[in-house]
Amino acid sequence: MRVRSGMLKVGGVALFVVGLAVGAGAQGIQKGAASGAVTRPAAAAKTPRRAASVPVTAATPPMGWNSWNFFAGKVTDKDIRDTADLLVSSGMRDAGYVYVNIDDTWEGKRDAQGRIQSNEKFPDMKALADYVHSKGLKLGIYSSPGPQTCARYEGSLGHEEQDAQTYADWGIDYLKYDLCSFIPQVMQKQAPDDPAGQEKLMRAAYEKMHQAILKTGRPMVYSLCQYGWDSVWEWGPSVGANLWRTTGDIQPNFDRMSEIGRGQAGLAKFAGPGHWNDPDMLEVGNGRLTLDENQTHMTLWAMLAAPLIAGNNLTAMKPEIAAILMNKEAIAIDQDALGKQGDRVFADGPLEIWAKPLKNGAKAVAIFNFGESASEMRKDNLHLKEMGFAGAVTARDVWAGKDLGKITDAYKVTVPRHGVALLIVR
Repeated sequence: MRVRSGMLKVGGVALFVVGLAVGAGAQGIQKGAASGAVTRPAAAAKTPRRAASVPVTAATPPMGWNSWNFFAGKVTDKDIRDTADLLVSSGMRDAGYVYVNIDDTWEGKRDAQGRIQSNEKFPDMKALADYVHSKGLKLGIYSSPGPQTCARYEGSLGHEEQDAQTYADWGIDYLKYDLCSFIPQVMQKQAPDDPAGQEKLMRAAYEKMHQAILKTGRPMVYSLCQYGWDSVWEWGPSVGANLWRTTGDIQPNFDRMSEIGRGQAGLAKFAGPGHWNDPDMLEVGNGRLTLDENQTHMTLWAMLAAPLIAGNNLTAMKPEIAAILMNKEAIAIDQDALGKQGDRVFADGPLEIWAKPLKNGAKAVAIFNFGESASEMRKDNLHLKEMGFAGAVTARDVWAGKDLGKITDAYKVTVPRHGVALLIVR
């Protein structure tokens, strides 16, 4: 844990941070050097044991849509209802995008008993949850362990059990819990100049809400948002997290997206059913990402077994964006029942080859070109041996939607600038 000071921008809100303990994840996890050499502890985090009869929450990476990337602080009840309708009519729900997550700015004040109220933008949260559920979808919500959220609305500090029970009463299925004001108001005040003490306070706060959720008896996906500090992937499962952010905020541009994605190299051993690394929400369809860049984004997140939480404008979703978000084979790679995250196998400058184990012995193989001109792989092979294949394999090109038959390690494909070729081999 290292001491750092300065401005931190979280969810579009700037926080002044002094004496923060920041791990590699907040900086894109050492930005993913081309060699892929990242020093990690040898042992993966242990997942708490479960009774065999209890279903695993988030057995596969959660899929859904979050309000922040498009609506930010302007989101309303109507926006969420309209989104639910569009998830159904567009086919996204049937493709697996089932969580409709309200991010920050829904919160109102507390009543005389301390019970959190939704604000005027959300007049009846229970009725909203009922509507979302009636569409075959699930509703997510947002809070902070601090006194205020990142947008300075009411946080959960001192009201964890009350808030968890309120969420359960409303019918909430997913909680994103964002560190925000807990940093200056608790960590820095109670443990000034004490990084180890600050980390202890942070872990305790996340465990407190975990226990509060358990007490309600309602299953909820528990999503930690603390920007990857203090190697959260090592201890996230121990505080009940189903997913944890490994990085700072994503942006709808290729440089930031690829920096985050490439920086996940070395984290595969910490992910699995019920506990996933989260490189932040999808920006597919946002900003000025090209078609190739959107495919690269979707491919990289699928290879990472990352949560697929879209955040685009569903009212104006272009057919080519819908085709990327709902590509059945790309989604199947992400959601594969084996529950293994992919990792980098080879890198040569801007060309990187990643592999992800799939059930029945197959592997997804992604050939990324992060460079500024097309790559013909003239000097590079697939490195099938490093993936566990002794000879030729049967391959399918996912984005081209065609079978390639038998291919060898010498297989070549032209990968466009900022583009990707995605294969399934067996």
